[in-house]
Order: sequence, then structure tokens, then C-alpha cells
Amino acid sequence: MNDITWTHPVKFETGVGTFRVAASPEEAANVLLNHWPIEGGDKHLLARKACLDALAGAVPADLARKAFIEACDEAGMYVMQ
Repeated sequence: MNDITWTHPVKFETGVGTFRVAASPEEAANVLLNHWPIEGGDKHLLARKACLDALAGAVPADLARKAFIEACDEAGMYVMQ
């Protein structure tokens, strides 16, 4: 993959009082593909595509960050931006 990082990492709640941080499209894609708490969802699928596209250089990393935050919201995860 590549070394794209976000200016502002995304801190999100994975369980009651348990937080995780994604600092790049690569870290977010890992969460979306391997550790997502619910099955599917439109914003989840869009975020997966956006993160993978950002890693390929096809979309800006900030677009992937925004999509990841929206997917977290869809899944009911609290996000600290």
C-alpha cells in the first residue's frame, strides 16, 4: 500500500468506553474490511471503496476520511473528530 495519512486521525468508539484510532485510509480500510461491527450498509460499502480508491491514488484521502466517518455514524459508533 502507500504512506497516506490524514491530517486529523479519526477516533471512534468500538465498544462502551473502548476507542480505536484510524490515521489513514489504509487503517480505515482494515477496520472496514476486517473488524466492522455490523453487516454491510450503504455507507459502509461506500467507505470501503473510497478508502481503497484513496490508497490507489484515485480519490483524495480527505474524501475517504469523510466516507469513513459517515460509515461509523451509520453503524452507530461515536466518532471524535
